[in-house]
Amino acid sequence: MRLTRRQFLAVSALAGIGILSGGYFYMRSTKKDESSETQDIEDEGVAPYSGESDVFIVKTTDRRAGINSLLEKFDLSDYRGKTVALKANYNSADPFPASTHLDTLGAIVEYLNEAGAVGITLAERSGMGNTDDVLEQMGVYALASSLGFDAVPLENEVSDAWAKMEADWLHWDDGFHVSKVFLDSEKAVQTCCLKTHRYGGHFTMSLKNSVGLVARRVPGDSHDYMSELHGSPNQRRMIAEINGFYGVDIVVMDAIRAFVNMGPDIGDIVNPNLLLASNDRVAMDAVGVAILRSYGTTDNVMRGKIFDLDQIKRAAEIGVGVDSADKINLIPVNDDAIDAVDVIRQFLTS
Repeated sequence: MRLTRRQFLAVSALAGIGILSGGYFYMRSTKKDESSETQDIEDEGVAPYSGESDVFIVKTTDRRAGINSLLEKFDLSDYRGKTVALKANYNSADPFPASTHLDTLGAIVEYLNEAGAVGITLAERSGMGNTDDVLEQMGVYALASSLGFDAVPLENEVSDAWAKMEADWLHWDDGFHVSKVFLDSEKAVQTCCLKTHRYGGHFTMSLKNSVGLVARRVPGDSHDYMSELHGSPNQRRMIAEINGFYGVDIVVMDAIRAFVNMGPDIGDIVNPNLLLASNDRVAMDAVGVAILRSYGTTDNVMRGKIFDLDQIKRAAEIGVGVDSADKINLIPVNDDAIDAVDVIRQFLTS
């Protein structure tokens, strides 16, 4: 997993004031000596994400075959014997594309099992409904029992299960709390949907999917972090900033269907019949926006350059991923995806 210098700086700040969360993220992501590496990063300063990022794209309606062909593009040899934190999209009990399709979740878990992962934990906090009920209604608990992974409703977690994230570059008033599931695990995999967001996010893909690993309230703390987020004029920047505190090894986007307006629970549906994978959340969301634009979407998503949209711009500024469209390599995995890639490229770079 790649850790940017911006993330190192945030971790260093946390460690300097004795916040435990910095140690969790730092140890999981780097496996290096903290004191020496922290000093190096402080000396060198903050730099944006360097290099290019690949986004693999397959055109299909067969989720199992499509996801397998995507995950084959990643080296999962070091997953053997490793714990994996899994973030899906179960914000509500509404059907796909509002929520992760159960076949998508199952295909990802089965592939991780075959790769030798020893402990897979799906952790989730629903924003539109009780998480325990949502996971039950969407069949996640039954699938977890069948495939041998854990499903954790985060709103039931005790205070010790959360880690406080703070940094002077945040737009959050007093930081926020992230589930330690995503800080303690040795690998992290995310799967998101493709849709717009009518409550201020403008779109909800891999970056906004991270909101579901942040606490609304922590036991013993009366502050409502989600009310702060959704009531802030900086909401989209705050969404991006969550992603600066945890790394992701693979993101799978299920864009077989998508909402081009409304969202996140309802909206007009289009059928791109695409599945995508990357290890760069900024690149993934930029490509997702390009797909939405190719169908015609909301004014907020259509307007301006893609890398000027708040979520993407802020995430790039803090080093979560690439900072321009020309650093994204679009790679068709099957012949049927070639034409789709050509269309995406046009909207991505225009």
